[in-house]
Amino acid sequence: MSKKAQFALFSPQAGLNWQALLDRARLCEKLGYHSIWLVDHMWTGQMPDLDHVECLTAMSGLAAATEKIRIGTLVICNSYRNPALLAKSLCTIDQISNGRLEIGLGAGWMAEEYKAYGYEFPSMGARLKQLEEGLEILKLMLTEKRATFKGRYYSITDAINNPKGVQKPHPPITIGGSGEKVMLRLVAKYADRWNCPAGYKSFEDKFNVLKSHCKDIGRDINSIDISEQLLVCLGKTDDEVAQKWKMAQGLRPFSITGIKGTPAQIVDELKKRIAMGITTFTIFFSDFGQPATLELFAREVMPAFA
Repeated sequence: MSKKAQFALFSPQAGLNWQALLDRARLCEKLGYHSIWLVDHMWTGQMPDLDHVECLTAMSGLAAATEKIRIGTLVICNSYRNPALLAKSLCTIDQISNGRLEIGLGAGWMAEEYKAYGYEFPSMGARLKQLEEGLEILKLMLTEKRATFKGRYYSITDAINNPKGVQKPHPPITIGGSGEKVMLRLVAKYADRWNCPAGYKSFEDKFNVLKSHCKDIGRDINSIDISEQLLVCLGKTDDEVAQKWKMAQGLRPFSITGIKGTPAQIVDELKKRIAMGITTFTIFFSDFGQPATLELFAREVMPAFA
């Protein structure tokens, strides 16, 4: 996987109707962003009455209505869909997009959402075991002619999934999470990319744990793309940055590990992150990705990493 720096937009569907989401994706495509990443939630936390479109159907729509930008979700909740059917859906999206799908998976966490939609909310340990079984099934469905798996939570028998995705051997799989004992072990075993969620105490410590898990299973850490969910507070001037940062500080946990500055300062901050081993940035802009900010970042920050 390329180690050139890649810049993606983390774009929760909060308050966006379909046309607004499509306009944002098309603008990012025009500006040269690597990808756009949605969220897998039924509503927006703290603001449940906002418009919030479902992620897989939205990804399908974006796949059909764009040409270059890659399309993902940080992250699909394993609990919400049968993993074999999820694999079928994802392959279809990869076909629609002609090979631009990014698969992002996680164990799920929003208890009130599970309850509201009638899903059982198991313990964290059970959800992680379910995620691992889901990943096993996903990889089989993405690559095998007939997929069979018998686990504690999920089973499939001679499951057929045609057509497969356009990308070979399968669309890249991103696992988002930073739990050291289990989640980072799953990253080492199954992921093409690790996305470190915002709010960590020490990125170096988390990265070292992942390296250790890779060593344990004989995997080259360099075969995993390292990405960060990163808050960026960008302004044209120091005064604008200061004003925006006042608002941004309420965006926890993003603000804990976020960066702020003018374009030149943001370039310097990103170079420090790259030196830590991060090559893909899924950016959550502190002003929620206003068009002028998306354009400023693309015009004055991204060229420094071309």
